Amino acid sequence: MNRIKTAVAFLRYNALHVFGGRFVVFLGLAMGLFFLILVIGLLGRGGTPNSENLYNYLLAPGILLVFYPSVYGIQRDQDTRMVETLFGIPDYRYKVWLTRLVTLYIIIAVMMFALVLLCRLTLADFPIWRMVFHVMIPVIFLGSLAFYISAQSTSGNVTAVIMVIFLLFFWVLAEEIQNSSWFLFHNPFRSVDALRSVLWAQTTFYNRLYLIMGSVVATLFALLRLQNREKFI
Repeated sequence: MNRIKTAVAFLRYNALHVFGGRFVVFLGLAMGLFFLILVIGLLGRGGTPNSENLYNYLLAPGILLVFYPSVYGIQRDQDTRMVETLFGIPDYRYKVWLTRLVTLYIIIAVMMFALVLLCRLTLADFPIWRMVFHVMIPVIFLGSLAFYISAQSTSGNVTAVIMVIFLLFFWVLAEEIQNSSWFLFHNPFRSVDALRSVLWAQTTFYNRLYLIMGSVVATLFALLRLQNREKFI
């Protein structure tokens, strides 16, 4: 019980920190965005949503939740002089930043699970854990990429601009690259005919593999970049 209480307190503290004390605000915005997109989707399609469009609806709040903490985390440490304290702790600074990033992903995964469960109970029949897994893969990739860019630029605003351009790139070229393994918003729940189902499963596998590898590489390079004390202080 003591370990559980400690873990809960630890998650609560990190949740407040990674969201800059605005955890409730971002939670409300994410929920509001999801229900707004859901209502628009229902009105536009005129029917009950399925796993294919629910996946797209769930991506939006996931991206919203990961955006601010991963983009502005390092700059916020600089503004509050926390970065000077972290660099004064040999080796442990990497564990602090990595722990925050992992905590962020856990929090978002829990929120996504709640939304997915709600959708499963009220809107459509689909595998809950599979949906959570596939939603979290691009969310984690975007969070890790933003963490890397912020470590390079040390500016949250610069990172935000680059990330927005990056997202717009895939949005604009969606029609041309949506069948590629390199498409960021690849939808594994997309309905395809029997002849293409094997090919689509293969595309999904490589897409998820690339995003997972990209997440790991971006995080490692960001942590290596954070060795340069003079860049941040």
